[in-house]
Amino acid sequence: MVIKVHGLALTTSTARVLLCLSEKNVDYQLLPVDVFNRAHKQQPYLSLSPFGQIPAFEDEDVKLFESRAISRYIANKYKNTGTDLLRSNSLKESAIVETWMEVETQQFDGPIRTIVRHLVLNPTVGKPLDEKIVEAELQKLGKVLNVYEERLSLQRLKCPKE
Repeated sequence: MVIKVHGLALTTSTARVLLCLSEKNVDYQLLPVDVFNRAHKQQPYLSLSPFGQIPAFEDEDVKLFESRAISRYIANKYKNTGTDLLRSNSLKESAIVETWMEVETQQFDGPIRTIVRHLVLNPTVGKPLDEKIVEAELQKLGKVLNVYEERLSLQRLKCPKE
């Protein structure tokens, strides 16, 4: 059975899962969810994702929601395929990865999600662009990216040879 990802590739959460699957070179099927008609807030979708968010994920008898949990599942299941994304063989490197995963969750995700919603998703449903909101989120995102650049340049992890 092929892995099924229910969502929209344009959303940051679904893209996160699809990138992880691609990094691990895993076949999957993307099943679009009609969020514009609120299919994600109705059955049968709610049986996959009880909070009505995308994506939802099915891998045989494993059914998951929450993109970061899905990505960790993929990274663990396919640990020996491609790059060890979680750096599970080294406590130090694993701690660094976990730290940056938290930064992504707590600092990066909010601004980028708002930017994508305003610049990509809202126009598809005819909502006007609010440039003040986009500019404010770009400022926040810029600060986060500056921290990424500064700190990650000091913590380069060695990529194993594939």
